[in-house]
Amino acid sequence: MARLPWQRTVPAEPMAPGPGPSADAETAKLGELVARVADHDRDRTGDRKDQLAALTRGLAGAARGATGHGLRGAGSLLADVLADAATRLRIRDAATLRVHHPGQSDDEIAAVLVRNAARTTAAFGAAVGALAAVEFTAPPTLVAAPVQLAAETLAVAAVEIKMLAELHELMGRPAYGSGAQRGSAYLMSWVRQRALDPKVGAAGLSAIIGAAAKSELRTMLMRRAGRSMTKLAPFLAGAVAGGVVNRRVTRSLGEKVTAQLRGRR
Repeated sequence: MARLPWQRTVPAEPMAPGPGPSADAETAKLGELVARVADHDRDRTGDRKDQLAALTRGLAGAARGATGHGLRGAGSLLADVLADAATRLRIRDAATLRVHHPGQSDDEIAAVLVRNAARTTAAFGAAVGALAAVEFTAPPTLVAAPVQLAAETLAVAAVEIKMLAELHELMGRPAYGSGAQRGSAYLMSWVRQRALDPKVGAAGLSAIIGAAAKSELRTMLMRRAGRSMTKLAPFLAGAVAGGVVNRRVTRSLGEKVTAQLRGRR
């Protein structure tokens, strides 16, 4: 019988760097950029801005190959990049998190993780919101906005996946398997907006990740991108609106999953 996720007998290993076997070089490069942008506990604001700009440029180039396939092609591109990035995220295990937050209880650390993630996604939203406000005064440049919003969507999703992963680790419910398998599991936790099912072992997890997961991921990303498009509306454009929307959504997700994991202790 497959062991349950918390019955692992070896310490959590860092998420394995490098793409999955089906990832091409372009997807792998973009996935690495997304993972770096999401690494907010090591962040320097200037570095993150440069990384986000590099991600935007990379997506602009990749999007040219997907434009002939319409929204489905764009959604598939974002899904491929995020799936690759999820296996590259630097996830801290419970012991490391406690070292990084000495003297705090697990519940206090969880609150810090959620607060920091919400602050980071708010910063992304503020940046894009401010850009939208400026570009409404210069309509010819507005054509670049969808790519910038796509970059923000990926960055925000990666930050939230990292947050969910570390909450699972902290609360004693880590995903089972290799670094890449755990990254994929936490990706599905994000897609479904809930904690991982503690009854699912390694074999069951593989089935969940493989069965229609790509379609779910694509739908979730397009929904998120559509939400971000509201930042381009004249009455919502601006740094304040962009930051508030992201902060609220990230905090709500983090608090919801924390409560689910706490209830399973």
